[in-house]
Amino acid sequence: MSIEFTISNQYLCSSRKKGFVSFISGVSMVGLILSIVTLITVLSVMNGFHKELRDRVLNAISHSYITQYNNLINNWQDLQAKINQHPNIISTSPYIEKYALLSAKNGTQGISVRGIKPDLEKKTSILLNRIKSGNANLLKSDILIGAGLAAQLGVIINDKITLLTPKLSSNIIGIQSRFKRFTISGIFDAGISEYDNNLVFISLEQAQKLYSMKGQVSGIRLKVDDLFNAKKITQEVVASLQSNQYYGIDWTEQKANFIKALNLEKQMIGIILSLIIVMAVFNIVSMIVMMVADKKADIAILRTLGMTPNRIVKIFFYQGLTIGLIGITIGSILGILLSLNIEMVVSGIESILGFQFFPKDVFYITRFPSEIHMIDIEKVAFGSFILVIIASIYSAKRAGKIDIVKTLNYE
Repeated sequence: MSIEFTISNQYLCSSRKKGFVSFISGVSMVGLILSIVTLITVLSVMNGFHKELRDRVLNAISHSYITQYNNLINNWQDLQAKINQHPNIISTSPYIEKYALLSAKNGTQGISVRGIKPDLEKKTSILLNRIKSGNANLLKSDILIGAGLAAQLGVIINDKITLLTPKLSSNIIGIQSRFKRFTISGIFDAGISEYDNNLVFISLEQAQKLYSMKGQVSGIRLKVDDLFNAKKITQEVVASLQSNQYYGIDWTEQKANFIKALNLEKQMIGIILSLIIVMAVFNIVSMIVMMVADKKADIAILRTLGMTPNRIVKIFFYQGLTIGLIGITIGSILGILLSLNIEMVVSGIESILGFQFFPKDVFYITRFPSEIHMIDIEKVAFGSFILVIIASIYSAKRAGKIDIVKTLNYE
């Protein structure tokens, strides 16, 4: 252990017995700890919110889908069988995606209609398991609608509604739009207003009749074993079909703007909260500067004993570095612990204050989900360490510039 490091530790310990310098040292360390705890916790909560939103979106759009350029696939059973042969595909389900006008007793609403096979769809998405009331069997003329849409139209289970499609048909009356009456068999709650307010499900067979797509589907939805490798897997599946008629779109492409917005939000919050760490590091600068002023006599004596200015600088650099490392270590540990228990902490605060941060009647996400990413903790710790080093070097250099002659004369 070097003499500089030994003297630095002695100064650090002795400063705790001296009023204001001790106070600044404590504030510097506590400030750094709190800033790191705050940043790690907020980033973890942001990760949790992103995962929650991503999962809810994927419930409705699937990991990826494969279709033809005209959005019409014939002999889809053969195509589905080929896709299922890929080792990374967990399940697949055919679908028809069209638009229609939904008419009920309290008004009309433009909606997206999705024709599905419920038994296959349940294996590809968990959305059909989020039934608020009724069931998702979709027998005969059954329809499944979102909770928001049901509230807008004022309908409940077993009510009759009419789907009016852009498809034209001719009969004795003349040419008119094709429509069909359906019975509401279930109401789902996706947790995303885009789907709760604008999406309905009917059986694949009913969709084929309604849109004159006998034996055809719009595409095949895929569920893969690695969510974050969906793009590569989809490309491999398309390549295995050995036809340029098909193309695949994974969830990152379907919701590219949504994902970019989430990532940008996290980055901006991270940058803004990083300013807290910068402010905490300024406290370290203040502490070292005051320590240098307090130890001028000691510095002068050490210089007369032959210690070079660079070695004097090292003493105070080590002091700032020690406070920084202790603060970063404790802050990271406390940040991880708080992130792991944030829901319990928030529940305790809500019970004490008597109100909810996210009321169920206002927000779709009513809890504080948290997901720790080690890369975030590493970035926070590394960034803080770099700032501490810069601050310590900058402020410690003042110790090497002290005029020992003036200091000794004054002392």
